[in-house]
Amino acid sequence: MKKVSFFLLGAAFLASSFAFASPKTPKAPITLAVQSDKSRVDFIGSKAADFHTGSFTVKGGSVQIEAGKLVGGSFVIDLANLKVTDAAGDRLAGHLKSPDFFDVAKFGEATYTISSVNYTSATACTINGNLNIKGVPVPVSFAANIRSASEKGLFGQAYFSLDRTLLGIAYAGPSNDVQIAVHLFAK
Repeated sequence: MKKVSFFLLGAAFLASSFAFASPKTPKAPITLAVQSDKSRVDFIGSKAADFHTGSFTVKGGSVQIEAGKLVGGSFVIDLANLKVTDAAGDRLAGHLKSPDFFDVAKFGEATYTISSVNYTSATACTINGNLNIKGVPVPVSFAANIRSASEKGLFGQAYFSLDRTLLGIAYAGPSNDVQIAVHLFAK
């Protein structure tokens, strides 16, 4: 009987000590700087019998990481320095910089701001946010793969289709969809 009483007394003591222990406060998100030298946005746009490829550099930004997950952030896309990577080269780049497309004389940058991140697995997620392009915020959501996210850094990729007419780019063409690839690194 003494053993049972002693055991119950010990269990009650342990339970009461946990009841009065201060709860662990969650860690605040860690902010990492986007690496402009490694991050970029690639695109593939179609024309009647062919396609064009190119890329935009990412000027900077920051992301927030909490418990090994991307939870927020924003980054700036350098529209003024877009590169066309196929044979159309500088001629097409000049046209894409014109008011027909990006109007870089007025709007040299675009900003993507993350409003929420919904994980479907340890690395797969849907990122929701706004792309502010040509002075207008446009909701843009896409599936992404966050390959690593910690206090040491972030590497994420996304491949998706985007209707260019939603961005105010209504130039006549066979398809409104542009294929986008985002490669984002932060430290």
